[in-house]
Amino acid sequence: MRNLQPVRGTRDILFEDMRRHRAVMEAARRVALQYGYHEIATPVFEFTDVFRRTLGETSDVVTKEMYTFPVREEGDSVTLRPEATAGVARAFISNGLQQQIPVKAFYTGPMFRHERPQKGRLRQFHQVDVELIGVAQPVGDVEIIALAQQFLEAIGLGGSITLELNTLGDLESRKAYRAALVEYFNDHLDSLSEDSRERLHRNPLRILDSKDSNDAQVVAGAPHFADYLNAYSTDFFGQVREGLDTLGLPYTLNDRLVRGLDYYTHTCFEFTTDALGAQGTVLAGGRYDGLIETMGGPSTPGIGWAAGVERLAMLLQQDTAPPRPIAVVPAGKDAEKRALQVTQDLRRQGFVVELGYSGNMGKRLKRADKVSACAAVIMGEDELAADAATVRNLDTGEQVRVGLDALSEHLRGYQQR
Repeated sequence: MRNLQPVRGTRDILFEDMRRHRAVMEAARRVALQYGYHEIATPVFEFTDVFRRTLGETSDVVTKEMYTFPVREEGDSVTLRPEATAGVARAFISNGLQQQIPVKAFYTGPMFRHERPQKGRLRQFHQVDVELIGVAQPVGDVEIIALAQQFLEAIGLGGSITLELNTLGDLESRKAYRAALVEYFNDHLDSLSEDSRERLHRNPLRILDSKDSNDAQVVAGAPHFADYLNAYSTDFFGQVREGLDTLGLPYTLNDRLVRGLDYYTHTCFEFTTDALGAQGTVLAGGRYDGLIETMGGPSTPGIGWAAGVERLAMLLQQDTAPPRPIAVVPAGKDAEKRALQVTQDLRRQGFVVELGYSGNMGKRLKRADKVSACAAVIMGEDELAADAATVRNLDTGEQVRVGLDALSEHLRGYQQR
């Protein structure tokens, strides 16, 4: 049983960590709803072709990182989702949602990639994802970026993030730039890493974000995308920038920020931070006007972003401590029955209540301290006879006897602290 440890690259998310995860996901849900986006969920696994088509047959994700399994009934294979956008695009096609555009969707959930585990990056990880499908105008790009900014501000990262922005242009501009890149890198072939030489003819834009130090030196002299944009692409990007300026959202232009697959067009962006040490991306997105058509659906524009919950949870600035409970402490068998009733009644009224399960009063009060209870409702023989309880303030030690009919009203003062 391998000592009953989690599989490498996975972990148990316990208590405080789970509260931090939940805070990230709830902030995303709250902000997305404010922007008129609706929550959806797609299956954790899809037919493998969904990801092969969208991520590219030769991409690292498809060739090295996907968890793929045969399915006997269909004579096909399924894959645990390595990312979520492909599943949403498939759902858009499967459910005929083109009749409802614009489709504004957000979702949270686990993703799976077989890669080297590291801080903030696991083989089972979680993402928040937002997609806007059916809006071709630059205002859609502005809205989706503004939503991302507000979400990051909601979890306390507004002062530690940088928005990096670039344009990939339309298909015509992209083809022109790709040709220029191939020509340039062919002239520097001997200086490229093996991975970049493999990417040269199938995905040359990926060389621009290579982490290899020798590649970085070659990339420094590569042509710039801005020199190959046609008039339409230049105007589109100008409108995106104007919209961000109107909203007062600062950004840094980064013309080395790319997306390798051909269905990505126009705007791409990342929010980065150095709060984890080295500069790292916490949220990334872009426009994918060719994605749904690539999957066999109608030509439909789209833009969206995804953020890793684990990484954001490590950066979370807000307090995630749970509300302090009220401890009900019975003394004696007769009191235990009445205490059980009182506990249930208080919970039904919305109080967070811990019941002392066993032991003498001293042990039960120690348990109340251990769970950081704000007050103890003590019920013994004297209290039962008076149909009352003794309420002890566990911060000050002060206590007062309160009739059970007035108990909930008295405890409201503790709940509001």
